[in-house]
Amino acid sequence: MPQRKKLSTTIGAKSYAYLHNMVKAGKAESVGEAVDKAVEMARRLNGRATLERQTAAYLEGLTAKAAAEEGDLEDALSAASQEMDFEQL
Repeated sequence: MPQRKKLSTTIGAKSYAYLHNMVKAGKAESVGEAVDKAVEMARRLNGRATLERQTAAYLEGLTAKAAAEEGDLEDALSAASQEMDFEQL
């Protein structure tokens, strides 16, 4: 089990209720675990947003030839994925 750190703070009433509802619903074993899960979700969303910004910046910086090659690759991957049966994986 990862090392835990003590955190003592106050939070908004709605956040407190949300965390306790996670515990009541069985989505977390404790309020501390509920906080961990909420923070992890925020970190994933932040990571996705960062990746989207970086991808957009990369694509905007491509030359016309490189952009065409990216488009060709996207089309090929899309066609290949259409042929896959994800139910069998």
